[in-house]
Formats: sequence, structure tokens, C-alpha cells
Amino acid sequence: MYSESERRNDAVYAEHKAAVAAGEKRVLLNTRNGELHSYPADEIGFAPGRGQAQVSTWWGMGILAVVAGILTAFSVVLFFAPLVQGQSPMWGALFLTAFGGAFTLYAVTLSVQEYRATQLRKLRGSPKPSSTGRVDIPSDH
Repeated sequence: MYSESERRNDAVYAEHKAAVAAGEKRVLLNTRNGELHSYPADEIGFAPGRGQAQVSTWWGMGILAVVAGILTAFSVVLFFAPLVQGQSPMWGALFLTAFGGAFTLYAVTLSVQEYRATQLRKLRGSPKPSSTGRVDIPSDH
């Protein structure tokens, strides 16, 4: 009646419920191959499906951090450029500086989280989570 895949998913779901009941911080997600896996919270980097970044790798987020850092540096130059001509600073550039700096910090933080999670998954032999982050729990559970 049940396929082998459904039996494995049921077993993972039961183990996940038991671990959560025991006080462990766990996240139940589909893996890239579509099977369920109960991940310890420290193995989840970007937490797929939480409305965060659509980048799925730590190095991809690192690239975004570098681009945001360049934008921040450019905005600092814009801010101080009028001083060379004896004018007052371009105060409007501070908005760009604040936005770029905040996004750089955010992107670096997410990149580090995903890198650590990737290393932990490799160390523990856990599969990579699906990028959708969606889990279908059977209604009979």
C-alpha cells in the first residue's frame, strides 16, 4: 500500500516529532531528491522558504556582499566628492551609504551562516535541503 519512499518519510517524520518533543531545535525539510530530512537548526543556513534571499549558496551571497560593499564605497565617494570643489557634502548620498552598508552586513552574515551550515552538513553526512523549503505533511499524521 505504501511505497518505500513514503515509509522512509513516515519514519523521518516520527523521528523528527520525537526529537522536537525532547527539546531539540529541528527543521523538517525536503531534500534535493524530494525525501524528508530532519535537520538540526545549525545545519540550516538561508532557511529556504522563509522569504530570505533567493541565492542558494554561500559564495553566491558572498558575491552579493562584495557588490554591496562596492556600492557602499561608491556612495562614500559621492558624499565627499563636493568637498574637493569647496562645496558641502552631498548629504543625500548618506541614504545610499546606510542602505549599502546594511545590505553588505546582511549579505556577509547570511554567507557565513550558509558556509557553516554547509560544512556541518558535509561533516554529518546530511543531504542538501531543497531550495523550496516546502514540506508536505500527510494529513493522517
